[in-house]
Amino acid sequence: MTEPTTAYTPPAVWQWNQANGGRFANINRPVAGPTHDKELPVGRHPLQLYSLGTPNGVKVTVMLEELLALGHVGAEYDAWLIRINEGDQFGSGFVSVNPNSKIPALLDRSNPEQPVRVFESGAILMYLAEKFGALLPPEPARRAECLSWLFWQMGSAPFLGGGFGHFYAYAPFKIEYAIDRYAMEVKRQMDVLNRRLAEHEYLAGADYTVADIAAWPWYGLLAKGQLYEAGEFLQVHEYTHVLRWAEQIARRPAVQRGRKVNRTFGAPESQLHERHDASDFDTRTQDKLQPAA
Repeated sequence: MTEPTTAYTPPAVWQWNQANGGRFANINRPVAGPTHDKELPVGRHPLQLYSLGTPNGVKVTVMLEELLALGHVGAEYDAWLIRINEGDQFGSGFVSVNPNSKIPALLDRSNPEQPVRVFESGAILMYLAEKFGALLPPEPARRAECLSWLFWQMGSAPFLGGGFGHFYAYAPFKIEYAIDRYAMEVKRQMDVLNRRLAEHEYLAGADYTVADIAAWPWYGLLAKGQLYEAGEFLQVHEYTHVLRWAEQIARRPAVQRGRKVNRTFGAPESQLHERHDASDFDTRTQDKLQPAA
């Protein structure tokens, strides 16, 4: 489709036109709450994650794998697949964990009598960092720097994803103004990161933290040309310090494992639809996805 030739004048009162939703018309709606009854499965570990291998989901699976790599056995988890394109996030069980119906959602059942729900990826990272005393500096000034970058990511990434990503990759027709506006903002954000990483190994300073775990699935993959196929369009090779940081983090074994979890796209060997034990990484994806004869 091409860009409309006539200007759009908003009506006096907005009304929902479901056909205008583009690629995600089947799941976007202007109201909250469940659309159907469906309880969530529960595995044998205290931490139950309900997610999908999008950038926001990858944040949490990387965090959990990093905690396990540090020896925190209590971070063992079950990762259940939520297929957002099929509306799984609107099931009653999922909505009870995240009333906003977005992945990821975490249920900590360490105390089965009083489980703790945590939603929003940044909140989950903070919760896990504080629960296990890891990947978040305890000293006030360093902690403040880390949390500032964590919340910078939470506030900035919607311009990259819902803004640039939507209009560049998913909108039913190309709108020059929207793409230009969000491309400009994404490049500004990349410059913010590039300047910071020119002076520091990681976002919060010398140490790898939740700030890096939050930012990498968005800005790291963008720098590596693996997000929206927009690397050439945005000339991401210009951000050399972001690219150095992105490649450095990509080499971490926990990151490589975490990126596979709940992933349903890409090469078959890059996918692990659900993760219930560390040994799941050693089983061929095909064995997990094909029913037994």
